[in-house]
Amino acid sequence: MIRVPAHRRRSDEADEADDVLNMQRAARKGGTVLLLRWLTGRTGATVVLVNRSGVVVSPPSFPLGEAEHDLVLRGVREATARTLRSVTIGEENLTCVVLPLVGPPGVHAPLLAAVVPQPTPPGLPLLLADAASSLSLCWELEHVRRQQRRLRQADDRTREAVLDLLMNGHVTAARQVAGTLRPALPDTVRMYVIEGPHTIRRAVTDTWAGAVDGAWIVPCPVYTDHMLVLAPAGTENHTDFRPEQVWPRSVKDSCWIGVSDPVPLRDTAIGYAQAFHALAAARHRTERHATFAADPDLALTIGPAAAAWAADFLAPLHAHRARRPQDPDGTELLATAASWLNFSGHAVAHLKIHRNTLAARLTLIRMTLGLNLDRLADQAALSLAVRANAAGLPTHPEPHAADTAATATTLDGLLALPRVVAWAQRQLRPLRMPGVAASVEHTLTTWLRLDARIGPTAAALSLSVSAVRKRLARSEALLQRSLLRAPSAVHDLWLAQRTLDLARPSTAPAPALPTAARGT
Repeated sequence: MIRVPAHRRRSDEADEADDVLNMQRAARKGGTVLLLRWLTGRTGATVVLVNRSGVVVSPPSFPLGEAEHDLVLRGVREATARTLRSVTIGEENLTCVVLPLVGPPGVHAPLLAAVVPQPTPPGLPLLLADAASSLSLCWELEHVRRQQRRLRQADDRTREAVLDLLMNGHVTAARQVAGTLRPALPDTVRMYVIEGPHTIRRAVTDTWAGAVDGAWIVPCPVYTDHMLVLAPAGTENHTDFRPEQVWPRSVKDSCWIGVSDPVPLRDTAIGYAQAFHALAAARHRTERHATFAADPDLALTIGPAAAAWAADFLAPLHAHRARRPQDPDGTELLATAASWLNFSGHAVAHLKIHRNTLAARLTLIRMTLGLNLDRLADQAALSLAVRANAAGLPTHPEPHAADTAATATTLDGLLALPRVVAWAQRQLRPLRMPGVAASVEHTLTTWLRLDARIGPTAAALSLSVSAVRKRLARSEALLQRSLLRAPSAVHDLWLAQRTLDLARPSTAPAPALPTAARGT
């Protein structure tokens, strides 16, 4: 019997304790990845985690060669077939040690595999056994976090799908999908758009979930710094709730909130646009909070006559049929048009399509409807038609409707209605208040006349591009509408300006609409 000197035993025990402490430190700092890297440096072996099929599930510090991988695969098969706690096999000048990790019940945890050139270091099996315990805990924690992340992503995508259905007017389908989640969709909602850094998202979500029963919280599919909240409207709980009063100070000082009017669930798209415009106003306020203060949507202001005109305007799109299975039909083209009008280039993120696909669909829409989508006039006409189509208005006027509304079959005819003229005057009234420089309105009308292009506007007014942007930002604050970021009020403002041009007594006629945008 060979006696090991006491000082030698104490030295080995100290080294083992240091290794355990170093493994725990690596696990705390970097989880399985850093711990495997430490093991590789400590032992000189290639250390990886593999599944039961021998596939590497963790990035190795050094890639496995073909011979090393074959040896690992043999060790894994041996360990899993015979349910061994450890396996050591050798071949030529290599040794492989395999130890199964311990996972939660019902889950196949990976196996720890280390391949080292022979001769095998004497302390390697013991060191790997100690590491397997720490790796098991790290892997189980990371597995739970991955599962939680997948659940959150699935929940977010389902809620995003419900929101997309609502934005496109498919209320029944949205309720069916929402039935798999909680809470149920309310009949009347108020939309909140909250803008702020990603770090405050958890605090925002927790505040809403705890303060308002029935609130739907959806990460914005277009803007990563936005969160959308569909809250029940008309209840005392909702009316009294002001999120900025209960959020931590750090959240209050880092976000802006735009709030819509109460709208029926079928008008979620209108509510979103209202909240987005209110958000533009909130950016100019010290309280960082604003509620939509403009008039109702123009399509609702016009009423059934807008629906009848829109049905005729969009008839070629409704009649369009896909020639191939992968081609979009009329419904998809209509959804694409609505998304592009609302989000411009960001429609690719909203629709989850490639930018080339978006461009091809826009070309097909242009050809089908005979529009020039580079012209603001045609965009505004299409925007009104899409909104009137989605509003669910009857196409026949009510018996007591005015004769002028019943006979208005062109866009100019609709814009000439007295209630539309009153609507247009209210839209632009803030720019004509005392104390507002005339240059602000002049810049806006020039910008609208030049198809909302800042460069040509700057050239026409002999201003710099930054000066035009500043004046448009001033118009945003006065109108409490978003102009420079989609969804923009540019289409409504063009229609308002067109209405006032038609109503203004003048020897010079108002500029004519493009033929395709007039309607029939």
